[in-house]
Amino acid sequence: MKARMTNPAYVLPGALKGIGTIFQAVNDSGLPQELAEIVGLRASQINGCGACVYGHVHNLRKAGTSEERIASVVAWHEAPYYSDAERAALQLTEVMTRLADRSHESVPDELWDEVADHFDEKELSGLILVISLTNLFNRINTTIKEPAGTTWG
Repeated sequence: MKARMTNPAYVLPGALKGIGTIFQAVNDSGLPQELAEIVGLRASQINGCGACVYGHVHNLRKAGTSEERIASVVAWHEAPYYSDAERAALQLTEVMTRLADRSHESVPDELWDEVADHFDEKELSGLILVISLTNLFNRINTTIKEPAGTTWG
């Protein structure tokens, strides 16, 4: 399987530079890397981005995350492997990724308050940015049909 075209972030190097700057900000936010990968995996599962699912699973395994935690991200509501903070982050991920499913406010105040109880403003900023970037990559990769197993960046 081959992508339709070279990833646009490589075709337009200025985009890659900007994305890299945002990733550095996320890394500096204090958000745990494992959590960033977990929410990235969940958004990618929702969006059907095989390349991103592959990448997040690969990164989680490389970091030593248990197979139970990785395999259960898709069913996190019923899985016992996640903290309350992780559950709040996963719920935020689902709401931010499924914006069209809501007829009114995108992130309800109740969810916002729950997430804000677990993360300070810097960490919350990192969380919002990593979810947003994952959705960006999901849309790029599904459009160009980036195959799973591709590693770049």
